[in-house]
Amino acid sequence: MIAEAFASARTEHGRRAALMPYLMGGYPDLDTSRASCEAAAEAGADLIELGVPFSDPLADGPVIHAAGTEALAAGVTPDDVLGVCEAVGGKLPVVLMVYANVVLGAGLDAYTARAASAGAAGLIVPDLPWNEAAELRVACDSAGLALVPLVAPTTTDERLAAIGADARGFVYTVSLAGTTGERAELPPDLPRAVQRVRGVTDLPVAVGFGISTGEHARAVAEVADGVIVGSRVVRAAGDGGAAAVGSLVRELAEALR
Repeated sequence: MIAEAFASARTEHGRRAALMPYLMGGYPDLDTSRASCEAAAEAGADLIELGVPFSDPLADGPVIHAAGTEALAAGVTPDDVLGVCEAVGGKLPVVLMVYANVVLGAGLDAYTARAASAGAAGLIVPDLPWNEAAELRVACDSAGLALVPLVAPTTTDERLAAIGADARGFVYTVSLAGTTGERAELPPDLPRAVQRVRGVTDLPVAVGFGISTGEHARAVAEVADGVIVGSRVVRAAGDGGAAAVGSLVRELAEALR
């Protein structure tokens, strides 16, 4: 399902790369979260990265961190987020961005089975080192989910090769060191970073962190197979709900044509 989404972005939609907006499950509330995912799908998203709120989100910058905190304060649970996934998973691939404690607390087999039954296509677990992920990778494979790895600019060549050999779905390439968040400029060495990843895998390479404008998206699409936009989309959901998300995703989708 993930592979088909990347392929159809170019062949059917005439885009330079697939568009993957990130939305925080349950933010600003469950109904708006669900409607925002549906609006993103209708506006031209090829995949959705759906965040599961967590109390200590180490990879997230202030916008996404605040959204997760608000969702938790409202009582949103991991199961609630899977309900959001169910609402949109039949329209396009949904990749859950979930922290390790959520998965471990539920049990690897139980969580992956529930995620698969909710229509998820994969998991991203940013705080689980790839060399410690073998057991979860087996559980994901058994459930029909892709365990998507992350690589950073600081990832060594040896570790990158190991990650590429075991990657599933696509490789999430972090554009810069640090946490998520909108940036004024993309890092100048991004083309080289993407090329390093291409050297170790035949899977699609998607880039996230710091992408916030149509211009950024176009620039990333010149070198990568996928464009992930997070904080800017979450901010739109908080400011204007599903309508604002749909408008922004439509603008980003057009920028990739």
